[in-house]
Amino acid sequence: MAVSEDQIKEALKSVKYPGFSRDIVSFGLVKGIEARNGDVIVQLALATNDPHVPQTIKNEAETALRNLAGVREARVRIDIHAPPVGSGSPGTGAGKIPGVKHVIAVASGKGGVGKSTVAANLAVALEQTKAKVGLCDCDIYGPSISLMFGSRERPMATEDNRIIPIEQYGLRLMSMGFLLDDTSPAILRGPMVTRYTQQFLRQVEWGELDYLVLDLPPGTGDIQLTIVQTVALSGAIIVTTPQEVALIDARKAFAMFQKVNVPVLGLIENMSYFVCPSDGGRYDIFGSGGGEREAKRIRVPLLGQIPIDIATREAGDRGRPVTAEDPSSAVSAEFRRIAERIGEILLAR
Repeated sequence: MAVSEDQIKEALKSVKYPGFSRDIVSFGLVKGIEARNGDVIVQLALATNDPHVPQTIKNEAETALRNLAGVREARVRIDIHAPPVGSGSPGTGAGKIPGVKHVIAVASGKGGVGKSTVAANLAVALEQTKAKVGLCDCDIYGPSISLMFGSRERPMATEDNRIIPIEQYGLRLMSMGFLLDDTSPAILRGPMVTRYTQQFLRQVEWGELDYLVLDLPPGTGDIQLTIVQTVALSGAIIVTTPQEVALIDARKAFAMFQKVNVPVLGLIENMSYFVCPSDGGRYDIFGSGGGEREAKRIRVPLLGQIPIDIATREAGDRGRPVTAEDPSSAVSAEFRRIAERIGEILLAR
């Protein structure tokens, strides 16, 4: 029985791009299929500098095809070329956002490490260096930037359907939280999530910015893949806490960015320690030194260590990031040091 092109594509959907949950068909890597007398030839196109990625895809794709009934021999050919300069995409189509000098992704391998708190305060700290800054909440399912900046405004649109971002504390902001009520969930399938992510990145009037900070959802899924496909990232920052259970997932996030050719600017250790208000004693609730050891292991800078701080939590709940509400605090000073370090790293590139 002859095998059809639809059957071949369905088989190839079982092959994930290394480091992601999305398959090579939906990723757009399949460029041609030939099937004749039980022989199948599949042509793929891939932009990467990592030799392990195409080899892994080739092996898994050929195995999937040979398991199809009616296939006698399967060959996968891959056209490999270097990714565009400044592009973090393993495929094609990533480009710069007009008017934006640097796009920085703030990521974590798991939830609960305070990534959005770090992204919000880092964006304010960057603005305090006299830079023009935007912050895009790319966590479509669990947006929190609208709460952290205390705004219930609804974004307006221009006559040509461009979205006007919300402005708070000198920042330009976009989040699904501005479009939904607090109790309304975002019940969306993958294609719609991809569409919203692309709209937030490409259809918002960001204007002239020195930095656009992207608050990514935790993990290594479809939204991350959409972003590296769509936008040329200047780099990524990984947020973790000191304990090993968080560092395991931080390594996965680092490996993902490596596979898609996005430079990791450094690691931020959040909830690093707790200073007791009553006696001034320091307590390493989640252990100590984990972020520093991990940064050395993956050979990236440890950009900073943010303590567990009651005022930081309270400020976020009130919709006023602590870097804006109390610029003189120790936490705010640490965020400014991180912001200055990021500027130095990007300037040196």
